Amino acid sequence: MDLQTLIDNALAQTAPGRCVWVALSGGLDSSLLLTLAADACRRHPRPLRAIHVHHGLQAAADDFEAHCRGLCERLEVPLSVARVDVDLATGQGLEGAAREARYAAFDRHVAPGESLMLAQHRDDQAETLLLAALRGSGVRGLAGMPAERDWQGRRLLRPLLEISRARLEAEATRRGLAWTEDPSNAASDQDRNYLRHAILPRLAERWPQATRSLGRSAALCGEADGLLGELAELDLVSLNGDPGCLPLDALTRLSLPRRRLLVRHCCGRLGLVLPPARRLESLLAQLHARRDAETRITWPGGEARIWRGHLYLMASMHPFSALWQVEWDGASPLVTPYGHCEVALAGPEGGGQPLRAMPRRGGERLRLAGRGRRDLKRLLQELEVPPWERERLVVILAGETPVAVLVPDTGRWLALAEGWQAAAP
Repeated sequence: MDLQTLIDNALAQTAPGRCVWVALSGGLDSSLLLTLAADACRRHPRPLRAIHVHHGLQAAADDFEAHCRGLCERLEVPLSVARVDVDLATGQGLEGAAREARYAAFDRHVAPGESLMLAQHRDDQAETLLLAALRGSGVRGLAGMPAERDWQGRRLLRPLLEISRARLEAEATRRGLAWTEDPSNAASDQDRNYLRHAILPRLAERWPQATRSLGRSAALCGEADGLLGELAELDLVSLNGDPGCLPLDALTRLSLPRRRLLVRHCCGRLGLVLPPARRLESLLAQLHARRDAETRITWPGGEARIWRGHLYLMASMHPFSALWQVEWDGASPLVTPYGHCEVALAGPEGGGQPLRAMPRRGGERLRLAGRGRRDLKRLLQELEVPPWERERLVVILAGETPVAVLVPDTGRWLALAEGWQAAAP
């Protein structure tokens, strides 16, 4: 298929009137992609913008930006430049940290419902598969980069993924395009560059279709990963359909590989970072622990709890600062350390006392309708509130009297004192 048709097909995945973005580094691949996209958007009218992420990692970074500005001016395409700080202390390595900073920039600029085109090609896919294999990755890692996927309400498209770099360079040369060369791409101390310069050329000498074959293998792994996702979703539905709360009795009846698959699938459904292999195995080993025991397994960005016969998966939890408290009018969104809660609270006629929100500290008592004064601790036990939620509750006080208890993550009222009621926010 010719290159322009590939871009036309990618454009067709964006609703008319919605903006199409191109991630523009200034290199050969993205410069050609933007040029092709500009041609396509003139023939099939779509708003088109480019985004250049300025990582600031090398002296040539300003030159990359200057090239991008010049190319966008010639093509009459608006350009957004996102300057980012790459956090090398995350333990992800340079490539991983730069990628995280880049996607954070995409998230800030590309609106939900819009599309973002990325310029990775067949040689990039071959490198990605080899890196994943050398790291001992499973099917999902070996699938490499998908040609298209939904990402946080946006559509990510890689229309050049089956095209070799040699073919892209020939097309760019034919068009008389200029592009920048990143000096760091020549340094073989980075794993990807070592594969690019030392390994893939040797493979191509023996097997000329090496990158095409590796790309095909990645596509087949992607297909297998999709089928595994469907299996995991069927298992989830057979349990209870809630990815954050899995019954242990049903979970442990699955084979070990299906348990492993289901936990990873649920983490993905919840938007959690997948647990590293050792943490996942440690978690699976705990599934047969005493059902009345409380178990907690953590990893960066997520954690799992076993409590009362269920496995709970959730984002990493951080307790309230004991010093936090805020005045509240009972009608405006309540701002907590866990975000804005769209809740409202109405008190007795003529109450008029100022409200305060603060963390639960222990010893609170509420006067409940028909039940008299009740100790909050016992009330939470009666309601079977998990222990980790008890640590993050917000207590609303009228003057010095507790009148309501809120779960800030969900905006759910756990208890309301006599004469108080939830109101429409």
